[in-house]
Amino acid sequence: MKKLVTIIAALALVSSAASAQKFGHIDFQETVQLMNQMDEAMDKMAAAQQAASETYQELVQEFQNKMSQYEQKKATWASTPSILQSKERELEDLQNRIREFQETVQQELSEQQQTLMAPIVEAAQQAVNKVAAEKGLAFVFDKASVLYIDAAQSIDITAAVRTELGIPEDRTMESVAAARQAKYEAAQAQQEQ
Repeated sequence: MKKLVTIIAALALVSSAASAQKFGHIDFQETVQLMNQMDEAMDKMAAAQQAASETYQELVQEFQNKMSQYEQKKATWASTPSILQSKERELEDLQNRIREFQETVQQELSEQQQTLMAPIVEAAQQAVNKVAAEKGLAFVFDKASVLYIDAAQSIDITAAVRTELGIPEDRTMESVAAARQAKYEAAQAQQEQ
């Protein structure tokens, strides 16, 4: 009987402790996207992608030029098989370089993105941890990965985390997208000149 009373008391204690726990939620991805550091990271990624694209286009242009030359002179080179084979090997080598470049640059761009994003995500996570501790929250959920949130039982800590990270209130996904689009269009216009 004593064990039964102890078990019931323990269950009551656990139940009351669970109901006393506070929950919070945040749109983590949006918060990360709104951080000022994302602008710099996006600029670096765009520059790296632009450089990769330019290099790729140069390689393709070189291949097309050599292929055009090969097609034009193939008949004359046919009388000297070593020249013809040399030119064919040259085209194959260039094709292989293009393929290797594509594979390597994709991996490098992915690694660069991870390197640039890691400190940004870490800073956002630290801000979430700090706000959650200040508010005495037991759990904080990412709104993007939760199917249902009862706003009466969960605290939205987005505004507090934004303040902690120094994100201005008027900075929204729409304003960030508009600024990035304007920057992209300005860069395109400058390239066309």
